[in-house]
Amino acid sequence: MGDILEWLDEHGGPDLTWYVKRLSGNDTLANGSHQAGPYIPREILFRVLPALNRQDVKNPDVWFNLYVDSHADHRQVRAVWYNNHYHDTKAKRGRDETRVTNFGGGASALLDPESTGALTVFAFRAGETPGVPDCHVWVCRHETEEDFVEDRVGPVEPGKWLLWPPTQSSLFPTDAQPVVRTSCWLDDNEIPAAWRLKFPSGADIVRRAVELRDDSSLDPDRRLLRRRECEFEIFRSVEQAIELPHIIVGFTNVDGFVARAQTILQRRKARSGRSLELHAREIFIEERLVENTHFAHQPVSEGGKTPDFLFPSVTAYHDMTFPADRLRMLAVKTTCRDRWRQILNEANRIPAKHLLTLQEGVSETQFAEMTQAGVQLVVPAGLTDKFPKTVQPHLQTLESFIGDVRLLPIAR
Repeated sequence: MGDILEWLDEHGGPDLTWYVKRLSGNDTLANGSHQAGPYIPREILFRVLPALNRQDVKNPDVWFNLYVDSHADHRQVRAVWYNNHYHDTKAKRGRDETRVTNFGGGASALLDPESTGALTVFAFRAGETPGVPDCHVWVCRHETEEDFVEDRVGPVEPGKWLLWPPTQSSLFPTDAQPVVRTSCWLDDNEIPAAWRLKFPSGADIVRRAVELRDDSSLDPDRRLLRRRECEFEIFRSVEQAIELPHIIVGFTNVDGFVARAQTILQRRKARSGRSLELHAREIFIEERLVENTHFAHQPVSEGGKTPDFLFPSVTAYHDMTFPADRLRMLAVKTTCRDRWRQILNEANRIPAKHLLTLQEGVSETQFAEMTQAGVQLVVPAGLTDKFPKTVQPHLQTLESFIGDVRLLPIAR
């Protein structure tokens, strides 16, 4: 692990800006979308490439050196702002987007379908040419490397990105609360006093998200995705209310600062690790599945193994007269690029394992490996278009999975 640790130290100075994300099927070539390269938001490119922010020039571009250090690859890549919207007076709606191109196609680890889901760090440092940085990139090759990165920056979930070091506004969003609630950000007077004394549990925050996003009229897939967004806003608002006063007051020594930062990062990782599982449990109950009758949450299967969910119950699982083909197991992992193999021995009586994930795509090769190992991916309907077209028909939505387990007999 020396390489990744040395790289993080070398490229972690105050003169660098990190853009961190998980590569989606749209970033790589996994789903055949033929994107020019990984998506980098315009506000990030304008920050690190100020010469690109030229509205007076049609389609300005900047070339810069990009080094994928994890895979010993160097390219000169082109960032371009397609700003026809401001120049083409005949068109009602011209292009207004940024792209980074010239990555070298599938030969680049950034576009390799097998990199789909990989945690990736883009480290921008001021280069020799004023206003044009060099960019050093690390595409994590396995979950151990991802753990090292997340130990530095906190959890990075599919479809999200972060800057490091963060600005205060990105660490603690401070958008004003609208009169008509369209977000789940809690004002100070909405945060229970008990939460300020002891940070609320993941289950507490999920329950608050359910209150703010009832969404009972929506299908389980849309309900899940909307509530996850809501829960994240609640978490961040409570985090700000508790931690920001300590940050404003400051620290008397470095050890105190490091300890506080580690507390924040570890809390974020713990929240990310259990959030999806807790939301799934709430939705099962709302869909009239009775806990310990139609499903078991965190039961013991055998040898101390605890799958996330068993259906219809742990009693049925341990009843050897209950047909094994009428049992189901659901594992829950926000990302599954490497972690899917962890579920293979969680319930020995059930050879076919269902896995609920929010990862935005997998390669066709990895999907074939999962299928051969007996893993059935369960993906919310709103994310299925991130997967290769050949894979999409074989994905199961959460709504479909719930429909299937409703038909299982219950143990007597």
